[in-house]
Amino acid sequence: MKRGGIILISSWNPRRFKPEIENPNAEREGGRETEGEEMATFVRRDFGDGTYTVAFGDDDIHATLTDSGDVVDDWLDEILRIHRRRLNYLVVGLDVEWRPFGRFSEPNPVSLLQICVGRRCLIFQILRADYVPESLFDFVADDRFTFVGVGIDNDVTKLRDQYGLEVEDAVDLRHLAADKMGKPELRSTGLQGLVSEVMDVWLEKPHHVRVSAWDAPRLSKPQLMYACVDAFASFEVGRRLYAGDY
Repeated sequence: MKRGGIILISSWNPRRFKPEIENPNAEREGGRETEGEEMATFVRRDFGDGTYTVAFGDDDIHATLTDSGDVVDDWLDEILRIHRRRLNYLVVGLDVEWRPFGRFSEPNPVSLLQICVGRRCLIFQILRADYVPESLFDFVADDRFTFVGVGIDNDVTKLRDQYGLEVEDAVDLRHLAADKMGKPELRSTGLQGLVSEVMDVWLEKPHHVRVSAWDAPRLSKPQLMYACVDAFASFEVGRRLYAGDY
């Protein structure tokens, strides 16, 4: 069901839908690396249809890059089917990207929404989308799912204010890690620090990619890898923290 086109700025709140979905945590993620090891990241395979295999150390992440609401709908349907008989709660890595703006200019809208469950990552060019599917509103509003990320409150606010997407249950990984690991100093760290602390590996976050044009019609391979691995790392850190695997 379409909402009649993409919404850039919105003050309304969408209806809450509660589909009958069993939720859960994941296909098995890759093992722990040796302490301080840098994870090699590269595109292992480009299938030519907007899907890729992105390697992050020993993990192969199945990435879908799209501006199509229909593709998002299909991706979410697959995620819900895969996890339908697993655990009671689904942990979801969530991140957003937007084009950097100058000191005195207005903030730019979110260009990219990344969602990761297990080794499957959706990279949705939401700013350029033909429409935002109803299934995405349903997915983020389901209170059985826990969305995790660093600085996620800011991301959730942007998604709500700009697209009407209401993320029901969002948890900042910094606070989760500080509480679970008994290390209050982690409340002020970033994703790199959390990945190092929880996964014992180093996550590369090149500055020139971080501040690149995320609203471009076609993302570069470095942008694809950055967006994919950020969402996967958020998911994996969250999964490990909830499982006590750190």
